[in-house]
Amino acid sequence: MASNLPAPEGTEIQEPPTAGAWGEWNPTEDSVRPVRGKHRVAKQRGGLARSSTVLGVGVIAAVGASGIATAQDRPQVAISLPALPDLPDLPDLMPGGKAQQSDGGSGSEAATAARTGIIAQQSQQGADAGEVLRNRILQQAESQQDAAEAQVRAEAERAAQAAAAQEAKDKLEAARQAEEAKAQAEAKAAEEAETARKAAEAKAEQERLAASSGSWFLPTSAYTLTSYYGASGSMWSSGQHTGLDFAAPTGTPVKAVGAGKITSAGWSGAYGYRIVLQLEDGTEVWYCHLSSMSVTSGAVGAGETIGRVGATGNVTGPHLHLEVRKGGSTVNPLTWLESKGLNV
Repeated sequence: MASNLPAPEGTEIQEPPTAGAWGEWNPTEDSVRPVRGKHRVAKQRGGLARSSTVLGVGVIAAVGASGIATAQDRPQVAISLPALPDLPDLPDLMPGGKAQQSDGGSGSEAATAARTGIIAQQSQQGADAGEVLRNRILQQAESQQDAAEAQVRAEAERAAQAAAAQEAKDKLEAARQAEEAKAQAEAKAAEEAETARKAAEAKAEQERLAASSGSWFLPTSAYTLTSYYGASGSMWSSGQHTGLDFAAPTGTPVKAVGAGKITSAGWSGAYGYRIVLQLEDGTEVWYCHLSSMSVTSGAVGAGETIGRVGATGNVTGPHLHLEVRKGGSTVNPLTWLESKGLNV
């Protein structure tokens, strides 16, 4: 339908198109002039653009109560559009756009100065913040460096403590091993001493058994014969030597030549310390110039130690003066010992 309202002032009246001129008229993307400003027509994905002002009017004119009809079946309708002022685009309305630049030089300069001041202040704040950040980074680096050095020192101290502990442990272990070795050595020495004592006791027992069976022993050992029976000289009171001298170091054991009993033991003038052993057949054996006497009385077995070699009495050196007497008279000790089967 045609509108009977007067057109607004400044509105251009367009003549309605005829069917013969366009044929069947349908609005297309090419036939609709784009509107500047906010009323620009957005494109549809199918290719046909729509507008709330232009396309809506065309659709209302073309759609009837019975459906869609062609433009040839309907009377032509004049379409009029109001003249719209040109509106600035959105970028022009932003700070610094064309719309704000048109406000005058003083406003633009004030805005520029304000922006410059803000930028300078922001720059100064940014510099201060950068310096603070730099200082914080340096402090954090120093803190990390100090922590690393502290960790290295702590590890070194732990290593030193571990080494000291290991050294102390090694010393304790060495001391323990030394103590064990010493204890083992002492135990071994004690065992050897006990073995030697038992061997000596066994030997002494064997000697006693041998004496009881009539065995004979030399009066001493490790000796040298220095004076024989019957030798003449001024050293003897009778002018002749009455015994046999066995030179040996002081302390050398003196043994009983046969089983018997001690009838006398003590100091005897020129004989020094003397022991008199009486054998079972009545023969007396004198042991003279002794340094000590082990047995001074009682029965003794053959080979039993009864004293020690010495240099007491009328002597020139340590030796054993051995005399053998039968019926109160002296006999040659060398011959008598050899008669007992002893190799003097």
